Amino acid sequence: MKGVLLINLGSPESTEIKDVRTYLDEFLMDERVIDIPFWKRWLLIKGIILRTRPKQSAAAYKKIWWKEGSPLVVISERFTKKVQENTEIPVALAMRYGTMTIKKGFQELADKGVDDVLIVPLYPHFAMSSTETVLVKAEEVRKEFFPNIKTTEIPHFFNEPRYIKAMSDNIKNNLEGFDYDHILFSYHGIPERHISKTDPTKSHCKINNSCCEKASKAHDTCYRHQCFETTKEIVKELGLKEGTYSNSFQSRLLKDPWLKPYTDFEFDRIPKEEGKRKMAVVTPAFVADCLETLEEIAMEGKEQFLEGGGTDYKHIPCMNDNDDWVKVMNTWIEEWIDNNEQSSISNTQ
Repeated sequence: MKGVLLINLGSPESTEIKDVRTYLDEFLMDERVIDIPFWKRWLLIKGIILRTRPKQSAAAYKKIWWKEGSPLVVISERFTKKVQENTEIPVALAMRYGTMTIKKGFQELADKGVDDVLIVPLYPHFAMSSTETVLVKAEEVRKEFFPNIKTTEIPHFFNEPRYIKAMSDNIKNNLEGFDYDHILFSYHGIPERHISKTDPTKSHCKINNSCCEKASKAHDTCYRHQCFETTKEIVKELGLKEGTYSNSFQSRLLKDPWLKPYTDFEFDRIPKEEGKRKMAVVTPAFVADCLETLEEIAMEGKEQFLEGGGTDYKHIPCMNDNDDWVKVMNTWIEEWIDNNEQSSISNTQ
């Protein structure tokens, strides 16, 4: 029997400092998030970051927390419920970090008799710290606890036409009535070294103005290239004019070089240097609103942009449990089912 396992990032159990500390400990100790030798990572996380960061993060979570709980979890649950209502096979939700573990997700499906699972990392773009860590963890859990379950991974969908159309329509609908002179596409940041590490050619990715434009198999795992491609496709779909939009990368950690330009720098630069005062911000790396979009962009970003000379600011919500996005996911699921059935028919002939 077939089933689907949707996997997103995760969230603390509550806004209490102890719960935030537990969550950050698991998240930041992941070798694909902070990719330094274990002993250095242990000293950095346990000895320095976890002494101060949980209190700061807890305060940020309190600003965006809903009565029902973590916005990311609540939205993901709503999305999962809608997807389930539109397919006959079981659909489960798990998180890479926190108590909604991937093991629990597999177990929920196994209890319903599922032995063939479509794994869907809810990240449009490939990165070590998102898609890769989800798939590696899922395979570890499968091998150890569910060896009889077969799995298939959904491809990255950063430029999948139906996804781009749904996202573009979401942006268009949310821009209605808002007079803007610039749209900033703010993607989650990653360290520059992650781009080099995931380059299979070990030579193509230079992180300059040309490498993302030259055809290469490196693009299959190049987060930067994929982000730029998402913007290009949305720009075409919306018919945006050159000079009215740009890309940036948010959520830096530590002092290492991360992908540029930095979103928080752009909040200051755009009104001061380009004279643009009315800005909308889109966050295409996220399928559901979370701390990074609701607090960092919708709240902190607005404050910074207005202080820098801006006059009007709008955060475009993620697609969340948008019906168009649900429809796209259900279409992918049905195509997976149909392709498997066709393969089974071919194998028996």
